[in-house]
Formats: sequence, C-alpha cells, structure tokens
Amino acid sequence: MPHSKRLPVAELQKREEPPQHEDNLLLNALSPSVRKFIFPHLKLTELPLGQALYESGVVIRDIYFPTDSIVALQNEMADGRATEIAVVGNEGVVGFALIMGGRSTSSRAVVQSAGHAYRLPDRLLKDQFCCHDELHHLLLRYSQALITQVAQTAVCNRFHSIDQQLCRWLLLSMDRVQGNELKMTQELIANLLGVRREGVTAAACKLAQDGIIRYKRGHITILDRPELERRSCECYKVVKRESDRLLGHSSCPQGTAVEPLRLQR
Repeated sequence: MPHSKRLPVAELQKREEPPQHEDNLLLNALSPSVRKFIFPHLKLTELPLGQALYESGVVIRDIYFPTDSIVALQNEMADGRATEIAVVGNEGVVGFALIMGGRSTSSRAVVQSAGHAYRLPDRLLKDQFCCHDELHHLLLRYSQALITQVAQTAVCNRFHSIDQQLCRWLLLSMDRVQGNELKMTQELIANLLGVRREGVTAAACKLAQDGIIRYKRGHITILDRPELERRSCECYKVVKRESDRLLGHSSCPQGTAVEPLRLQR
C-alpha cells in the first residue's frame, strides 16, 4: 500500500495565516470595550475577483470590512458602461449606505482584487451603531472620507490625463493592500477608469519603460513609489490627507495623544 505523501517542512511553513480582525484598520481602531460586542459576530468571507457584493438599487444585507481585498464602487450607465467612483480596502468598509441610514445605493460594489473581508449583518451593525458612540463617530468619519474620494475622483476624471488618473488609481489601490503588487489586468483598469484600453496600455507602458512599475501577466508591481507620486495629480494627496485627518484619532478619547491611524502602504 503506497505511503501518503508528506509535505516538506519548508512548504508547510509557507502556508499563510488567515486574515485577522486587526488587518482592517477600522476594526483595529476600535477599543476593547467595543470589540467584544462586534468581533464575535464578524464572519471571515472570501471575496473572489469580480464578485458583486451588492448591485445598484438592491437592498444591502451585509457590511464588509476588507482585510486583503480591494472593492471598487461603480456607477453604471443604461448602456452597460461603468466607471469607478471609489476604492475600498483594508482602510475601510463596504456598504456605507447602511451607515448613512439608507437601505440601498445607486452604485454597485465589485471585487477588483481578490482576498477576504469580515462580514457583519446589517441588523447587528444597526444595533451596535446606535449603542456605541465610538463606533458611531468612527464610521461617520470614514463615510466623510469616502465621500471626499468620490468627489475627487469626479474632478480627476474631468480634468486630468489618463496618465495621471492611472498613477492616482495605482497609489490609492496600493495604500489598501500589503506589499507592492496588484493582481489586475489592463482591461479591468480601463473599465474601472471608464477609458479606452489603448489609453491605459500606453500609460502603463510609459511607466514600465521608465522603471516605475513592472507589468506581467496581470500582475502590477510598483518599483518606484516616490516617482509614481510625483507623476500623479493632486487628487491622490487630497484623498490621502483627508483620510488621515478624519481617521487619525477616531478610536481615542478627546485629548489623548496617540499615533494617528494611517492608511497602509
């Protein structure tokens, strides 16, 4: 009878640990007194590439706290064309319409980078949102930061070149994952930005030729982030600065000096 195959020790050690609650910066910002009410109800959920977490006009049933995934919020036209209005990763939460008191939204949420998120049913969110001022203020601040991103994206799409839009998009996406690599095709980027694929291809090739990124088989690696920031328009800094300002001390009592909550790079 054949022996069962044993995995080498080195291969066993390579297995990744499952995402933790603290991998999401909003969950990590909560105090222990609030965590004990929230964490037991969070369910780790796998988010495959392209999955729609909710559609336009459909009642939202769950709220998602991404850990190692990125979700794009999109607005879709009647002819099927769509454009991205914001991205959400480990800095935030998907389903903020529930936070603002609505049951649905005109946008749709689609996974643009596969990974995981912690899911919380809407009923539990509403219960805890009303009971804990700390959670209430944290999520409202995040909603304001997200609204800033939506507004700045509209400005960027109107006034800035595809090259600048691509740099902004890459920076915002990289802030929301660990490491310096994204799994993303140029066609998907073009769809998210609402531009022609040829334009994204030309902009990406220019960045690659200048040694700023490396693109291979759907993998984008950032090689020179300072130069990428230099080539981006001011829209990236506006969104980043507002996020840091609003979320910097959101989990702490007023007057407490702490290290600000920062978006990961």
